[in-house]
Amino acid sequence: MPLMPSPYARLCGLQGDLTIAFVESTLLRDNPLGDSAERPLVVYTPPGYDPEGSRRYPALYCLHGYTGNVAGLIAARPWERNVVQRADRLIAGGIVAPFLLVLVDGFTRLGGSQYVDSIHNGPWARHVVDEIVPFVDARFRTIPRDGARAVFGKSSGGFGALHLAMEHPGVFAAAASHSGDSYFRYAHPPHFPVTQRVLERHGGEIEAFVRAFEEKHKRSGDEYAAMEMLAYAAAYSPREARPFAIDLPFDVRTGELREDVFARWLAFDPVERAPQRRAALERLRLLYLDCGRRDEYLLDIGARALARIVREIGLAVRHEEFDDDHRNIGYRYDVSIPALMEVLDRS
Repeated sequence: MPLMPSPYARLCGLQGDLTIAFVESTLLRDNPLGDSAERPLVVYTPPGYDPEGSRRYPALYCLHGYTGNVAGLIAARPWERNVVQRADRLIAGGIVAPFLLVLVDGFTRLGGSQYVDSIHNGPWARHVVDEIVPFVDARFRTIPRDGARAVFGKSSGGFGALHLAMEHPGVFAAAASHSGDSYFRYAHPPHFPVTQRVLERHGGEIEAFVRAFEEKHKRSGDEYAAMEMLAYAAAYSPREARPFAIDLPFDVRTGELREDVFARWLAFDPVERAPQRRAALERLRLLYLDCGRRDEYLLDIGARALARIVREIGLAVRHEEFDDDHRNIGYRYDVSIPALMEVLDRS
């Protein structure tokens, strides 16, 4: 028999329900940043879901952006809908068939993992595909094969969706990136001198800045930008498996660009990677990209470049632009979720 909805589901007006679980990760244990290996996980189940029933459902995996976490994904705000409320409304309205929505937590001490394997942060990509996916398949009534799974996200979550699709083919049949990090040559360098100046105020010491950042009651925009660049460096250019042992793509003393380190960042750029990962992308039933035309990080150019390259290597991509910036674009899930569900297997 279906269970009574949880208090949170009732509070948010959901017709489906939410389960909050904690996954003890073997892969993330004893990571250099000291982040907990017990990771929160939220799973939305649609109306009529019966854990003892015979029906099985496709699963969509949602990845949050930088500074996000699963608590943020399920936060409810007046006049807005979070991704769970949007999924619930799409199902209740008969726009899409019922599915499970899995909210993955990728937060780290530096604000985010980028969902990539790093000797500094831990093997986050493997955590998702080798620990989270099997955990969900074992405990919920999923259709346990790649043809019934999709991954999507916004900003760093969109980058993560692209990275997992390219790095781990055969896990997800479709991927959607909303304003996802791409074309790093435009997106990131403007923040390098900002970060250098912030670190300079802390003697060029990364750990000193991080500790001061954590102790503050209020942080400036430049300080947030600096922390973001440190998170990217921890993901893309770690030096060794000890706290704050990361290489920055600029000289901390002078601010000059370090081309050798930035080249390591570019190796993760979806625009740079797509031609080398053609075989992985070819396995996808749908690759969906979108971005606002006024994106502050110029990620609309990144999405255009990636769409062009994917088409040039002979593959299909659905690419859309809309009149908005980088923030508060959750309404775009109303477009991507039906597109993803259209190509997935159903019970």
